[in-house]
Amino acid sequence: MAMFLAYIPPDYGLHRMTIQGKVAELRAELNSGSKKDKNFTQKKIALKKIVANMTMSNNEMVSLFPDVISCMQIQSLEIKKIALALRTMSYVHVKEFVEATVPLVKRLLRDADPYVRKTAAYCVAKLLNQLLRDDNPTVVASALASLMDIWERSETIKLTLDYSNASKMVAILPDCSEWGQTYILEALMSYVPQESGEATLLAERIAPRLSHSNSAVVLTCIRVMLYLMNYIADEKQISALCRKLSPPLVTLLAKGSEVQYLALRNALLILQRRPDVLRNDIRVFFCKYNDPIYVKVTKLELIFMLANEKNIDEVLTELREYATEVDVHFVRKAVRAIGKLAIKIEPAARRCINLLLELVSTKVPYIVQEATVVIRNIFRKYPNQYESIIGVLCEHLDSLDEPEAKAAMVWVIGQYADRIENSDALLEDFLYSFAEEPVEVQLALLTATVKLFIQRPTKGQDLVPRVLKWATEETDNPDLRDRAYMYWRLLSTDVNLAKQIVMGEKPPITAESEKLDPQTLEEMCLNVGTLATIYLKPVQTVFQAHLAHVPESSHL
Repeated sequence: MAMFLAYIPPDYGLHRMTIQGKVAELRAELNSGSKKDKNFTQKKIALKKIVANMTMSNNEMVSLFPDVISCMQIQSLEIKKIALALRTMSYVHVKEFVEATVPLVKRLLRDADPYVRKTAAYCVAKLLNQLLRDDNPTVVASALASLMDIWERSETIKLTLDYSNASKMVAILPDCSEWGQTYILEALMSYVPQESGEATLLAERIAPRLSHSNSAVVLTCIRVMLYLMNYIADEKQISALCRKLSPPLVTLLAKGSEVQYLALRNALLILQRRPDVLRNDIRVFFCKYNDPIYVKVTKLELIFMLANEKNIDEVLTELREYATEVDVHFVRKAVRAIGKLAIKIEPAARRCINLLLELVSTKVPYIVQEATVVIRNIFRKYPNQYESIIGVLCEHLDSLDEPEAKAAMVWVIGQYADRIENSDALLEDFLYSFAEEPVEVQLALLTATVKLFIQRPTKGQDLVPRVLKWATEETDNPDLRDRAYMYWRLLSTDVNLAKQIVMGEKPPITAESEKLDPQTLEEMCLNVGTLATIYLKPVQTVFQAHLAHVPESSHL
């Protein structure tokens, strides 16, 4: 029979006996109870030796773990701080260690010293980390949920995943419960792809979750895919993934009003970040008669975002219906959307204006007022193009009783004072109530009167001194007073210079003011499906504002 002999160094037995002797010596030092050693110097030295040995990968020190535990009962801050040894020992995957650690850590988490509590928290995270290799998907998902909770509440602990672990988590997704899938998907946000191929493969593998019946799974999956797209270099692959995001968002619109609203708010964000999503799905956002007002208003925002030259006729037909509904708030929003579309889509401006004039002819006061506001903006966008409709607006001056609408009409009269035959008389009618008007209207009247004088000096020479006197001597508002003084000095110094300033070119006006700044948009896309996307504000802002109103006793 062949025999295989293992090579044993000559001094192996001696080495083994030396280690065992060292362990026995350290155990004796840890358990010594000399009354003369009141500062526990011997125990401190022994603990430091154990830490040093563990650092040198001397695994024999594991057998001393129960003795270390007994030392933790000693009321000495220095000895407690040597609980740092737990961090080192927690790397050793030994069943006995885990069983001995759990009760200790539970006690250390309530220790009076914050350093001990912090170190115990690290240990908990490492114990949970071992469960990530469990064979049961539910256990893995629960461990992830706990780790993420610790990570979110700690400033020093960070959850990180490599591709191997991320891939394993994706593999068990189909075997997890719906909430387990949510935990795993959220954890994937801690994975940073090192190359485009990794991000693409993971995105493709989690894409089937988009068809899940649970809304939380769908929205979390969308969030992860948007995150992974940031690491994908191929634009064709990004476009393909974007097309996959459209059907699940549309499906969510068939659910209850609350889920619909959440999906709509997130769609607003996604469209700003990835315009390819939902590009051809504008009809799914058309309002239903029984939609709650908050759903209707959000759908209206999406219709505006998706409107283009190809579908503008269909959109205007829909908006005409909205402008005749009974809900005043929604009607105002619809009328304003028509005006904004005239600014957004220049080839459709005339069609939008014709619809606005059609709505103004109904003589419904709130429709007239909203139309006046948006037509003012249209004049600013397209100077010297649509002034022929000013006469129609002037026929409905009696309908204007809201500050924004009044200010808009006054702006039109002042800007086109040389084209409106009775512009001086119209302004004088508004000036009768100058003292009672809000500052917004007073500022508009002041500027319009100066414009009248500059364009038609003989018509405005009586009005200007009167308005400037009111604005400088009979008002307490510093903005109004300062502007009046500025105009007075300009007119007194050089009328031509005043004309260049007051009648100068206006800043360009756009209909895209609702867009978020890039940094906030990026943060919002990383929080798809959360409360922050409802408010369209950063997470810290939302939850700080929320907690500020919660009594301290109710904090968890």
